[in-house]
Amino acid sequence: MKMNWGLIGGGEGSQIGATHRIAASLDGAFQLAAGALDIDPMRAREYAIRLGVAADRAYGGWREMLEGERRRSDRVDLVTVATPNSTHFEITQAFLRAGFDVLCEKPLTTTVADAQQIVRTAREHGRICAVNYGYSGYALVRHARAMVARGDLGKIRVVVAEFAHGHHANAADADNPRVRWRYDPKLAGVSSILADCGIHALHLASFITGQHVQSLSADFSSTIPGRELEDDALVAFRMSGGTVGRLWSSAIAVGRMHGLAIQIFGENGGLRWQQEQPNQLYWTPVGGATTIIERGVAGLSPEADRASRVTVGHSEGFFGAFGNIYADIAEQLRAQRQGRKPAPLACSYPTAEEGLRSIAAVHAAVASAKARGAWVDVPTLDP
Repeated sequence: MKMNWGLIGGGEGSQIGATHRIAASLDGAFQLAAGALDIDPMRAREYAIRLGVAADRAYGGWREMLEGERRRSDRVDLVTVATPNSTHFEITQAFLRAGFDVLCEKPLTTTVADAQQIVRTAREHGRICAVNYGYSGYALVRHARAMVARGDLGKIRVVVAEFAHGHHANAADADNPRVRWRYDPKLAGVSSILADCGIHALHLASFITGQHVQSLSADFSSTIPGRELEDDALVAFRMSGGTVGRLWSSAIAVGRMHGLAIQIFGENGGLRWQQEQPNQLYWTPVGGATTIIERGVAGLSPEADRASRVTVGHSEGFFGAFGNIYADIAEQLRAQRQGRKPAPLACSYPTAEEGLRSIAAVHAAVASAKARGAWVDVPTLDP
Protein backbone atom coordinates (compact mmCIF):
# COMPACT_ATOMS: atom_id res chain seq x y z
CA MET A 1 0.00 0.00 0.00
CA LYS A 2 1.32 3.42 -0.92
CA MET A 3 2.26 5.87 1.79
CA ASN A 4 0.98 9.43 1.76
CA TRP A 5 3.55 12.05 0.86
CA GLY A 6 3.42 15.83 1.17
CA LEU A 7 5.52 18.45 -0.60
CA ILE A 8 6.21 22.01 0.53
CA GLY A 9 7.63 24.29 -2.15
CA GLY A 10 8.69 23.01 -5.55
CA GLY A 11 5.87 24.76 -7.37
CA GLU A 12 5.15 25.10 -11.06
CA GLY A 13 8.34 25.67 -13.05
CA SER A 14 10.59 24.41 -10.24
CA GLN A 15 13.14 21.84 -11.39
CA ILE A 16 13.67 20.48 -7.90
CA GLY A 17 9.94 20.12 -7.28
CA ALA A 18 9.46 18.03 -10.42
CA THR A 19 12.49 15.94 -9.50
CA HIS A 20 11.09 15.16 -6.07
CA ARG A 21 7.67 14.25 -7.47
CA ILE A 22 9.16 11.84 -9.99
CA ALA A 23 11.67 10.36 -7.53
CA ALA A 24 9.11 9.80 -4.77
CA SER A 25 6.87 7.88 -7.17
CA LEU A 26 9.53 5.65 -8.77
CA ASP A 27 9.09 2.58 -6.57
CA GLY A 28 5.38 2.98 -5.91
CA ALA A 29 6.04 3.63 -2.22
CA PHE A 30 4.61 7.17 -2.06
CA GLN A 31 1.71 9.07 -3.54
CA LEU A 32 1.44 12.86 -3.54
CA ALA A 33 -1.44 13.35 -1.11
CA ALA A 34 -0.91 16.91 0.12
CA GLY A 35 1.01 20.01 -0.84
CA ALA A 36 1.72 23.67 -0.20
CA LEU A 37 3.60 24.22 -3.43
CA ASP A 38 3.93 27.97 -3.91
CA ILE A 39 4.42 31.12 -1.87
CA ASP A 40 1.26 32.49 -3.48
CA PRO A 41 -1.74 30.71 -1.86
CA MET A 42 -3.92 30.70 -4.96
CA ARG A 43 -1.17 29.35 -7.22
CA ALA A 44 -0.28 26.79 -4.56
CA ARG A 45 -3.79 25.40 -4.41
CA GLU A 46 -4.42 25.47 -8.15
CA TYR A 47 -1.19 23.71 -9.02
CA ALA A 48 -1.64 20.99 -6.37
CA ILE A 49 -5.12 20.25 -7.69
CA ARG A 50 -3.77 20.02 -11.25
CA LEU A 51 -1.27 17.46 -9.96
CA GLY A 52 -4.13 15.35 -8.62
CA VAL A 53 -4.13 16.42 -4.97
CA ALA A 54 -7.60 16.51 -3.42
CA ALA A 55 -8.94 20.05 -3.01
CA ASP A 56 -9.08 19.79 0.79
CA ARG A 57 -5.37 18.87 0.86
CA ALA A 58 -4.21 21.48 -1.65
CA TYR A 59 -2.99 24.03 0.86
CA GLY A 60 -2.21 27.71 0.46
CA GLY A 61 0.79 27.62 2.79
CA TRP A 62 2.84 25.32 4.96
CA ARG A 63 1.18 26.41 8.22
CA GLU A 64 -2.21 25.59 6.75
CA MET A 65 -0.85 22.22 5.65
CA LEU A 66 0.54 21.51 9.12
CA GLU A 67 -2.78 22.23 10.79
CA GLY A 68 -4.76 20.35 8.17
CA GLU A 69 -2.61 17.23 8.16
CA ARG A 70 -2.04 16.86 11.89
CA ARG A 71 -5.79 16.38 12.41
CA ARG A 72 -6.24 13.68 9.76
CA SER A 73 -6.23 9.93 10.38
CA ASP A 74 -4.65 9.52 6.94
CA ARG A 75 -2.06 12.23 7.50
CA VAL A 76 1.04 12.28 5.32
CA ASP A 77 3.74 9.77 6.23
CA LEU A 78 6.58 11.93 4.92
CA VAL A 79 6.95 15.67 4.28
CA THR A 80 9.54 17.02 1.85
CA VAL A 81 10.69 20.61 2.36
CA ALA A 82 11.85 22.14 -0.93
CA THR A 83 11.72 25.85 -0.13
CA PRO A 84 14.44 28.56 0.00
CA ASN A 85 17.24 27.93 2.50
CA SER A 86 16.14 30.56 5.00
CA THR A 87 12.81 28.77 5.58
CA HIS A 88 14.13 25.24 6.15
CA PHE A 89 14.54 25.49 9.90
CA GLU A 90 11.12 26.87 10.77
CA ILE A 91 9.22 24.46 8.53
CA THR A 92 11.24 21.35 9.36
CA GLN A 93 11.17 22.07 13.08
CA ALA A 94 7.41 22.61 13.09
CA PHE A 95 6.66 19.34 11.28
CA LEU A 96 9.08 17.30 13.39
CA ARG A 97 7.49 18.66 16.58
CA ALA A 98 4.07 17.69 15.25
CA GLY A 99 5.25 14.11 14.78
CA PHE A 100 5.96 14.05 11.05
CA ASP A 101 8.97 12.50 9.35
CA VAL A 102 10.80 14.98 7.12
CA LEU A 103 13.10 15.04 4.12
CA CYS A 104 14.62 18.52 3.90
CA GLU A 105 16.46 19.96 0.93
CA LYS A 106 20.05 20.95 1.61
CA PRO A 107 21.40 22.85 3.39
CA LEU A 108 19.44 21.65 6.40
CA THR A 109 19.52 25.16 7.89
CA THR A 110 21.48 28.37 7.48
CA THR A 111 22.97 28.36 11.00
CA VAL A 112 24.75 25.77 13.10
CA ALA A 113 22.55 26.42 16.12
CA ASP A 114 19.40 25.79 14.09
CA ALA A 115 20.84 22.56 12.69
CA GLN A 116 21.67 21.40 16.22
CA GLN A 117 18.09 22.11 17.26
CA ILE A 118 16.74 20.10 14.32
CA VAL A 119 18.87 17.11 15.32
CA ARG A 120 17.68 17.42 18.93
CA THR A 121 14.04 17.68 17.89
CA ALA A 122 14.22 14.67 15.59
CA ARG A 123 15.78 12.60 18.37
CA GLU A 124 13.39 13.77 21.06
CA HIS A 125 10.33 13.00 18.93
CA GLY A 126 11.72 9.80 17.42
CA ARG A 127 11.30 11.09 13.86
CA ILE A 128 13.32 10.62 10.71
CA CYS A 129 14.92 13.82 9.48
CA ALA A 130 16.78 13.22 6.24
CA VAL A 131 18.69 15.77 4.18
CA ASN A 132 18.56 15.57 0.41
CA TYR A 133 22.16 15.05 -0.60
CA GLY A 134 20.66 13.29 -3.58
CA TYR A 135 23.90 12.48 -5.36
CA SER A 136 24.71 9.94 -2.67
CA GLY A 137 21.93 7.87 -4.23
CA TYR A 138 23.88 7.05 -7.39
CA ALA A 139 24.71 3.35 -7.64
CA LEU A 140 28.43 3.78 -8.36
CA VAL A 141 28.81 6.36 -5.58
CA ARG A 142 27.49 3.69 -3.24
CA HIS A 143 29.83 1.15 -4.83
CA ALA A 144 32.78 3.51 -4.28
CA ARG A 145 31.76 3.80 -0.64
CA ALA A 146 31.61 0.00 -0.36
CA MET A 147 35.06 -0.34 -1.95
CA VAL A 148 36.54 2.09 0.56
CA ALA A 149 34.77 0.41 3.49
CA ARG A 150 36.00 -3.07 2.57
CA GLY A 151 39.59 -1.80 2.24
CA ASP A 152 40.13 -2.05 -1.52
CA LEU A 153 41.92 1.31 -1.56
CA GLY A 154 43.75 0.86 1.72
CA LYS A 155 44.26 4.00 3.79
CA ILE A 156 42.73 6.99 2.02
CA ARG A 157 45.32 9.69 1.46
CA VAL A 158 43.70 12.43 -0.64
CA VAL A 159 40.20 13.38 -1.79
CA VAL A 160 39.67 15.89 -4.60
CA ALA A 161 36.06 17.05 -5.09
CA GLU A 162 34.48 19.71 -7.23
CA PHE A 163 31.12 21.11 -8.21
CA ALA A 164 31.65 23.86 -10.75
CA HIS A 165 29.18 25.20 -13.32
CA GLY A 166 28.90 28.38 -15.36
CA HIS A 167 25.19 29.10 -15.17
CA HIS A 168 25.57 32.27 -13.08
CA ALA A 169 28.42 33.76 -15.11
CA ASN A 170 26.30 36.32 -16.97
CA ALA A 171 26.18 39.62 -15.09
CA ALA A 172 23.00 40.47 -17.05
CA ASP A 173 21.17 37.86 -14.94
CA ALA A 174 21.57 39.98 -11.81
CA ASP A 175 17.82 40.62 -11.55
CA ASN A 176 16.72 37.10 -12.44
CA PRO A 177 14.86 36.00 -9.28
CA ARG A 178 16.00 32.37 -9.72
CA VAL A 179 19.60 33.58 -9.55
CA ARG A 180 19.36 36.65 -7.32
CA TRP A 181 18.14 34.92 -4.16
CA ARG A 182 21.21 32.65 -4.11
CA TYR A 183 23.46 35.67 -3.46
CA ASP A 184 21.18 37.34 -0.92
CA PRO A 185 22.25 36.55 2.68
CA LYS A 186 18.67 37.04 3.91
CA LEU A 187 17.52 34.10 1.77
CA ALA A 188 20.62 31.97 1.20
CA GLY A 189 22.41 32.39 4.52
CA VAL A 190 26.13 33.04 4.98
CA SER A 191 27.27 31.32 1.79
CA SER A 192 26.13 30.95 -1.82
CA ILE A 193 28.02 28.57 -4.10
CA LEU A 194 29.64 26.57 -1.31
CA ALA A 195 26.34 26.06 0.54
CA ASP A 196 24.43 25.51 -2.71
CA CYS A 197 26.73 23.23 -4.74
CA GLY A 198 30.04 22.72 -2.99
CA ILE A 199 28.22 21.23 -0.03
CA HIS A 200 27.19 18.30 -2.25
CA ALA A 201 30.81 17.58 -3.21
CA LEU A 202 31.89 17.94 0.41
CA HIS A 203 29.18 15.52 1.47
CA LEU A 204 30.28 12.99 -1.16
CA ALA A 205 33.82 13.19 0.22
CA SER A 206 32.52 12.28 3.68
CA PHE A 207 29.95 9.77 2.40
CA ILE A 208 32.49 7.76 0.39
CA THR A 209 35.41 7.89 2.84
CA GLY A 210 33.39 7.53 6.05
CA GLN A 211 35.26 10.50 7.50
CA HIS A 212 34.19 14.01 8.45
CA VAL A 213 35.91 17.35 7.95
CA GLN A 214 37.90 18.47 11.00
CA SER A 215 39.65 21.63 9.80
CA LEU A 216 39.81 23.75 6.68
CA SER A 217 41.19 26.79 4.89
CA ALA A 218 38.99 28.66 2.40
CA ASP A 219 39.26 31.35 -0.26
CA PHE A 220 36.01 32.95 -1.52
CA SER A 221 35.50 35.28 -4.48
CA SER A 222 32.49 37.30 -5.61
CA THR A 223 33.35 38.04 -9.22
CA ILE A 224 30.20 39.85 -10.35
CA PRO A 225 29.49 43.32 -8.87
CA GLY A 226 26.48 43.48 -6.57
CA ARG A 227 26.73 39.92 -5.28
CA GLU A 228 27.00 39.87 -1.51
CA LEU A 229 27.96 36.21 -1.39
CA GLU A 230 30.65 34.19 -3.16
CA ASP A 231 30.27 32.74 -6.64
CA ASP A 232 33.61 30.87 -6.53
CA ALA A 233 35.13 28.98 -3.60
CA LEU A 234 38.30 27.00 -2.99
CA VAL A 235 38.64 24.94 0.18
CA ALA A 236 41.49 22.82 1.52
CA PHE A 237 40.44 20.48 4.32
CA ARG A 238 41.62 17.69 6.56
CA MET A 239 39.45 14.79 7.65
CA SER A 240 39.00 12.70 10.78
CA GLY A 241 40.87 9.69 9.37
CA GLY A 242 43.88 11.72 8.30
CA THR A 243 42.76 12.23 4.71
CA VAL A 244 43.71 15.48 2.97
CA GLY A 245 40.94 17.12 0.92
CA ARG A 246 40.66 19.67 -1.87
CA LEU A 247 37.38 21.24 -3.00
CA TRP A 248 36.57 23.72 -5.79
CA SER A 249 33.06 25.03 -6.31
CA SER A 250 32.04 27.72 -8.79
CA ALA A 251 29.01 29.27 -10.47
CA ILE A 252 31.00 31.23 -13.04
CA ALA A 253 32.97 28.40 -14.72
CA VAL A 254 31.81 29.13 -18.26
CA GLY A 255 31.54 25.97 -20.34
CA ARG A 256 31.00 23.70 -17.37
CA MET A 257 27.48 22.29 -17.26
CA HIS A 258 26.94 20.45 -13.99
CA GLY A 259 30.49 19.73 -12.93
CA LEU A 260 30.13 17.42 -9.93
CA ALA A 261 33.12 15.06 -9.71
CA ILE A 262 35.17 13.29 -7.08
CA GLN A 263 38.52 11.48 -6.92
CA ILE A 264 39.63 9.24 -4.06
CA PHE A 265 43.31 8.33 -3.75
CA GLY A 266 44.37 5.56 -1.37
CA GLU A 267 47.57 3.65 -0.67
CA ASN A 268 46.38 0.74 -2.87
CA GLY A 269 44.70 2.62 -5.70
CA GLY A 270 42.45 5.44 -6.83
CA LEU A 271 38.83 6.00 -7.87
CA ARG A 272 37.21 8.76 -9.92
CA TRP A 273 33.58 9.44 -10.79
CA GLN A 274 31.67 12.21 -12.56
CA GLN A 275 27.96 12.82 -12.15
CA GLU A 276 27.55 13.67 -15.84
CA GLN A 277 28.84 10.16 -16.71
CA PRO A 278 27.36 8.26 -13.77
CA ASN A 279 27.51 4.79 -15.34
CA GLN A 280 31.31 4.60 -15.08
CA LEU A 281 33.58 4.44 -12.04
CA TYR A 282 37.30 4.47 -12.86
CA TRP A 283 39.47 2.24 -10.67
CA THR A 284 43.27 2.21 -10.88
CA PRO A 285 45.21 -0.11 -8.56
CA VAL A 286 48.76 0.86 -7.68
CA GLY A 287 51.03 -0.44 -10.46
CA GLY A 288 48.07 -1.60 -12.52
CA ALA A 289 45.97 -0.50 -15.46
CA THR A 290 42.81 1.58 -15.12
CA THR A 291 39.60 -0.44 -15.15
CA ILE A 292 36.20 1.03 -15.96
CA ILE A 293 33.58 -0.35 -13.60
CA GLU A 294 30.21 -0.27 -15.36
CA ARG A 295 27.03 0.20 -13.39
CA GLY A 296 24.77 -2.84 -13.63
CA VAL A 297 27.39 -5.50 -14.34
CA ALA A 298 27.56 -8.69 -12.33
CA GLY A 299 29.79 -8.81 -9.30
CA LEU A 300 29.31 -5.30 -7.92
CA SER A 301 28.64 -4.65 -4.26
CA PRO A 302 25.18 -5.26 -2.78
CA GLU A 303 25.01 -1.49 -2.19
CA ALA A 304 25.42 -0.83 -5.92
CA ASP A 305 23.03 -3.61 -6.94
CA ARG A 306 20.28 -2.26 -4.70
CA ALA A 307 20.70 1.25 -6.12
CA SER A 308 20.66 0.18 -9.79
CA ARG A 309 17.29 0.60 -11.48
CA VAL A 310 17.98 -0.32 -15.11
CA THR A 311 20.09 -2.98 -16.79
CA VAL A 312 23.69 -2.45 -17.83
CA GLY A 313 24.27 -0.02 -20.69
CA HIS A 314 21.23 2.13 -20.06
CA SER A 315 21.81 5.62 -18.74
CA GLU A 316 21.46 6.04 -15.02
CA GLY A 317 19.60 9.20 -14.11
CA PHE A 318 19.19 12.03 -11.64
CA PHE A 319 15.65 10.90 -10.81
CA GLY A 320 16.86 7.42 -9.92
CA ALA A 321 19.50 8.76 -7.55
CA PHE A 322 16.91 10.86 -5.71
CA GLY A 323 14.57 7.87 -5.89
CA ASN A 324 17.08 5.79 -3.96
CA ILE A 325 16.94 8.29 -1.10
CA TYR A 326 13.15 7.95 -1.08
CA ALA A 327 13.47 4.14 -1.25
CA ASP A 328 15.73 4.15 1.80
CA ILE A 329 13.31 6.34 3.75
CA ALA A 330 10.33 4.22 2.66
CA GLU A 331 12.01 1.09 4.03
CA GLN A 332 12.75 2.90 7.30
CA LEU A 333 9.12 3.98 7.63
CA ARG A 334 7.75 0.52 6.84
CA ALA A 335 10.11 -1.06 9.35
CA GLN A 336 8.96 1.39 12.04
CA ARG A 337 5.32 0.59 11.38
CA GLN A 338 5.94 -3.15 11.32
CA GLY A 339 8.08 -3.17 14.45
CA ARG A 340 11.14 -4.65 12.75
CA LYS A 341 14.66 -3.60 11.87
CA PRO A 342 15.06 -1.98 8.44
CA ALA A 343 17.07 -3.72 5.75
CA PRO A 344 20.75 -2.85 6.41
CA LEU A 345 21.26 -1.49 2.89
CA ALA A 346 18.46 1.04 3.47
CA CYS A 347 20.50 2.92 6.06
CA SER A 348 22.45 5.02 3.54
CA TYR A 349 20.19 8.06 3.35
CA PRO A 350 21.80 11.31 4.55
CA THR A 351 20.68 12.24 8.06
CA ALA A 352 20.17 15.47 9.96
CA GLU A 353 23.46 14.75 11.72
CA GLU A 354 25.18 14.87 8.32
CA GLY A 355 23.33 18.08 7.57
CA LEU A 356 24.63 19.53 10.84
CA ARG A 357 28.23 18.60 10.08
CA SER A 358 27.90 20.07 6.58
CA ILE A 359 26.57 23.45 7.71
CA ALA A 360 29.25 23.56 10.43
CA ALA A 361 31.88 23.11 7.69
CA VAL A 362 30.28 25.87 5.60
CA HIS A 363 30.38 28.30 8.54
CA ALA A 364 33.99 27.38 9.24
CA ALA A 365 34.81 28.07 5.58
CA VAL A 366 33.11 31.47 5.77
CA ALA A 367 35.17 32.32 8.86
CA SER A 368 38.35 31.16 7.14
CA ALA A 369 37.66 33.16 3.98
CA LYS A 370 37.09 36.29 6.07
CA ALA A 371 40.43 35.62 7.78
CA ARG A 372 42.21 35.40 4.40
CA GLY A 373 42.45 31.62 4.41
CA ALA A 374 43.42 30.99 8.01
CA TRP A 375 42.91 27.39 9.08
CA VAL A 376 39.73 26.97 11.13
CA ASP A 377 38.63 23.94 13.14
CA VAL A 378 35.21 22.49 12.38
CA PRO A 379 33.76 21.82 15.83
CA THR A 380 32.68 18.37 16.92
CA LEU A 381 29.08 19.18 17.69
CA ASP A 382 26.91 17.56 20.29
CA PRO A 383 23.28 18.45 19.57
